[in-house]
This record gives sequence, C-alpha cells and structure tokens, in this order.
Amino acid sequence: MALPKVLADEMGKGQPSDRLRLVKPPRLKEGDRLTREEFERRYDAMPHLKIAELIEGVVYMPSPVRHLEHGQPHGLIIFWVVTYWMSTPLTDFSDNATVRLDEINDPQPDAVLFIAEAAGGRARIGQDRYIAGAPELIVEVSASTTPYDLQDKLRAYERNGVREYVVWRTEDGELDWFRLRGKKYARVRPNDKGIIESSVFPGLRLHVSALLKGDLKKVLSELQKGLKSREHAEFVKRLAKKAGSGKPSSKSK
Repeated sequence: MALPKVLADEMGKGQPSDRLRLVKPPRLKEGDRLTREEFERRYDAMPHLKIAELIEGVVYMPSPVRHLEHGQPHGLIIFWVVTYWMSTPLTDFSDNATVRLDEINDPQPDAVLFIAEAAGGRARIGQDRYIAGAPELIVEVSASTTPYDLQDKLRAYERNGVREYVVWRTEDGELDWFRLRGKKYARVRPNDKGIIESSVFPGLRLHVSALLKGDLKKVLSELQKGLKSREHAEFVKRLAKKAGSGKPSSKSK
C-alpha cells in the first residue's frame, strides 16, 4: 500500500536513520520477541504504559496490581530497603526502575539495592540515567508474575551475576531468598530466629515471618539491630576506603 504523500515526502528527506525515526514504532504486545534496543524504542513511544519488561528476549506486560497482593507489600519492601540505604553511605536504591542487564533483558524490578560504582559496585548509572549492569540485590513482589519471576527472570538474574534475589510470593504467603554461589543460585533459609541476613550488605536483616504478617515494627526493629552491628560499621568503612582509593572495581563493566 502506498504511503500518504506528505509522509512519503518527509521520508525522502535527510539521512536514512532520520527517515526511520519518522515512522511510529509498533505497539508493544505481550509475548513479542525483541532486542533490548527495539523494546526500549517501542516502550518510549507508549508514555501511558507504566510497566513492561523484557525478560530473556520476551515482552511481559503485568496486569494492574491489587492493594493487598502488591501495593502494600511493595511499600513494606521499599521501607526496608530505604531504611538500610539511609544508614549506609555509598549504596543506592531504586523503586521500579528499568535495569539494563544485557541485550535481551530489561527488567523493571520492584526494588534494587546496589553498591555505588565508585565503591566497587557492578551497576552504574548511564548517561541516559538508566541503571546498567547487575545490582547486588533485587527484590520482586510477586503475585500474578510468580511463574516468570521464579523461572525466566531468575535465570536472567543468575546469569548476569545479581548476587542476591528475593521473591515475596504474596498470594502463597512465602518468601524465597536466593544467593549466588559460583554461577548458580542457592536458596537461603531463615535461621532459628526466623531471620535472613544479606551476605552482600552486612546488617541488612529481614525477619521473614514478621514481614509476611505485615508487622513492619518488628521488621524495622530487627533491621536496626543489624545497622548497629560491628559488621555493618566495618562494611561502611570498607566502602569509604574503596571509594577513597579511586580504583575502579575489577567487576565493573
């Protein structure tokens, strides 16, 4: 079918790349198989779309979220992460930000916590202000997204070196914490007090059963104990020393 004359005339002007940009990208659709570059091109052309992810080259578009299954649990996780970040210089966090992991993965996790690049972290903030590389910790609040959070997304995080991955399965009332050992994830169980502590972020403690019950007071009480620990104080000093040395991390991309 012939192009309308005005569009045809416009496409005849300028360089080939300029002419291509005049054509509106196709809409994103669930199940599309795309490169990260094409995914972002289509996503940028749909400003009304709030969440879409590219996982292992496949587009996922989660359904609208409900309060008890996602909205409130998401808020509790963010509060936990932000409280740690406030007491730990040279770390950073984000809420629902796109993470450019590799050429076929552009997830938008519920929460990420990462070490600043200046202090040896692997993730960085690119010139276009996206997170690029693997954050040290990713958390997903999972209701309708559980199948791919625990399969394709888990494999993508594992392969790209996300050191700890937490999935709160709100409809099941369960929390899964995975830790990278070698090149594979191993599931971490709570200790006899019901607590898991991050191996990457000393002092980041989670009272699992309290979180599952929505007991934020108890969750924060346990976290505060971690933030007052000797291990956390030493971690803060290590980060400051790395940042002060001016030497980039060997793992930095």
